[in-house]
Amino acid sequence: MAEQTLPFETPPATAPEEFSDAAAAVRRLCELYAQATAFLKDRFEHTIEGAPRLARYRAYYPEIRFVTNSFAHVDSRLSFGHVTDPGMYSATITRPDLFANYLRQQIGLLIENHRVPVTIGPSTTPIPVHFAVAGDASITVPQEGALDFPLRDVFDVPDLSTTHDEIVNGYGFKYDDGAAPLAPFTAQRVDYSLARLSHYTATAPEHFQNHVLFTNYQFYVEEFEQFARDALADPDSGYCALVGPGNVTIRDAQAPLPVPAKLPQMPTYHLKRDDGNGITLVNIGVGPSNAKTATDHIAVLRPHAWMMVGHCAGLRNSQRLGDFVLAHAYLREDHVLDDDLPVWVPIPALAEIQIALEQAVAQVTELQGFELKRIMRTGTVATIDNRNWELRDQSGPVQRLSQSRAIALDMESATIAANGYRFRVPYGTLLCVSDKPLHGELKLPGMASDFYKTQVSRHLQIGIRAMEQLREMPLERIHSRKLRSFEETAFL
Repeated sequence: MAEQTLPFETPPATAPEEFSDAAAAVRRLCELYAQATAFLKDRFEHTIEGAPRLARYRAYYPEIRFVTNSFAHVDSRLSFGHVTDPGMYSATITRPDLFANYLRQQIGLLIENHRVPVTIGPSTTPIPVHFAVAGDASITVPQEGALDFPLRDVFDVPDLSTTHDEIVNGYGFKYDDGAAPLAPFTAQRVDYSLARLSHYTATAPEHFQNHVLFTNYQFYVEEFEQFARDALADPDSGYCALVGPGNVTIRDAQAPLPVPAKLPQMPTYHLKRDDGNGITLVNIGVGPSNAKTATDHIAVLRPHAWMMVGHCAGLRNSQRLGDFVLAHAYLREDHVLDDDLPVWVPIPALAEIQIALEQAVAQVTELQGFELKRIMRTGTVATIDNRNWELRDQSGPVQRLSQSRAIALDMESATIAANGYRFRVPYGTLLCVSDKPLHGELKLPGMASDFYKTQVSRHLQIGIRAMEQLREMPLERIHSRKLRSFEETAFL
């Protein structure tokens, strides 16, 4: 007997609507998304409970669609918030509740700059059931084989072929209907990354702040917690809560912050502000693979800046343990991004980030001008994928390092900067010298001097101070045109 194909059941059809008010457009996106996910949750629960499977259940992501027929140019100083050519543009949207502020801002700029409404309605991209129920802790999607029927026979499941990183990687991307992308990420790509973030950091995406610090050393986590407690004790600091792994949240400076029995792969802590402009610290551990994983997924949250504040090997005999390195160029030998961003692509230093970091170093150390050079060097940072590179024949690597004028070496910084460049997220690097393998000072117990210990304790403060300075800048100044290509999405 031939298998029968089940008919599709979907939520009631909804006609697209035009909006000239960004807030109203976002409210409509929230309504459509809530209706679609509520439908899938209801059908999924009934199916799991044993209800007869009489149909395939499908609901669609909402979308924003925008059409302009004008070649009129907007303010050339703006790097986002507009399109450069006439045509049709679209973007599928997920979690409009989480991205409400971002969407209001981006849609508002589009309407203001072009004086054309946006259209909100259902897309033709199905919502995978895994993502529809992700925000409901009471519902768990069983693994493949745990049910007495294939899940994909009844519901849509994630389809990585629709994530489309070609938008951020390439040029000339168009959807099947001919529309150009309005946003850098599709809804499925965003949903996939939100799920990965919860897994790797053990914190919910809504806790992430607009300014992200990456580190490769647990000491910085301890310092961050102490800084956060001091900030919570200060009613004028502007910070309102500290969130740790497991979504443990404290608002009282004296409250305990329990450490989970099983830490996630990348323990993450969020010092929150009500406007989202606080600071998130991610301990990514060691290696370019971790650095790429973290930034691949955090990028969908569209942070205003991210920086690496970690340890490195000093490559110059004139350096001391505890000296700072401000990266102004990167030697990329990490290889994890070679397929997405070729090594011939220059990764420029961003003036706004560089100035903020240098000023923060001066403020925290109370050193100025030429005196600042005693503890900080500016130069090329090399990032490699071999932690024990110094055990190999050094003639080849050392020659390349010398030719590049590198002054420090680590395993994360160039990856984070390159992915920032790739995803249009402003980036920077300030490292602290923890060893000098070319000069016999290896990472061994007892070798760290008091000077080194003092500098490391200052290092995190400098990163935070730099982020606080960037927070005061207008968004269009931080997200400069240097990160935009010939053909860009209107949304940041």
